[in-house]
Amino acid sequence: MAERSTTRRTLLIRGAAAFGAFSLSGCDRIIQSKFAHKAFANVDALNRTTQEAILDQAALAPEYTRDDLSQLFYANGSTDPDDADYKKMVGERFASYKLVVDGLVEHPQQLSLAELRALPTRTQITRHDCVEGWSCIGEWTGTPLAGVLDRAVLKSAARYVLFHCFDTMDDGDLSGPTPFYGSIDLAAARHPQTILAYEMNGEPLPVKYGAPLRVRVERQLGYKMTKYIKRIELVDDFSKFGKGKGGYWEDNGYQWYAGI
Repeated sequence: MAERSTTRRTLLIRGAAAFGAFSLSGCDRIIQSKFAHKAFANVDALNRTTQEAILDQAALAPEYTRDDLSQLFYANGSTDPDDADYKKMVGERFASYKLVVDGLVEHPQQLSLAELRALPTRTQITRHDCVEGWSCIGEWTGTPLAGVLDRAVLKSAARYVLFHCFDTMDDGDLSGPTPFYGSIDLAAARHPQTILAYEMNGEPLPVKYGAPLRVRVERQLGYKMTKYIKRIELVDDFSKFGKGKGGYWEDNGYQWYAGI
């Protein structure tokens, strides 16, 4: 479980302007206003439309060499989930882990780490750009998300890939910790650099970086790269999940589309 830090409460809303994006920041008092929620939602939609029109969705993010690897790679968000099942799997080195792929698919899947490793692999050295202003370069190895989706055979109604996670966030809510989740659309999911990563810098993915499995969406900001994935659900709409914005950070004011 992780606590939201003061910096995480600071909104960085990037909207369409002279070159298709600008930044805003605000405090919790602003976040809580209905006017701000509506305004931010409008900015988000305009920003997404503008960026998608400007950016080549098939373009690759820059890749680097091992000489460029950051000596210190920051671990954002949760770093040690409290979930009892997760703790047990850590002790077993994730031998019992199964990635569930279901929802709007013809053939639901349950894939062990060994089965994921047996699928086609991709290794890429890329830069992780955080919305808080820092960047790090790391090497990631995993299997392309597109291949996992193809195994499941998507139904025609599927539009979004929803990631359900082992970690929770402590918002100080009396109802208890908030389950973490995230989502991307099918265009991002099928990008060749979007992978389900199980290794970092040539070693099994460490717990603080999202073990046993995290998604890398290299054309978007770091908060879209969900960690501790336990289930992938294909949906036609994400309005019924969380607060309906498509992810934990999005429910708290961040944009759903974070293209770079």
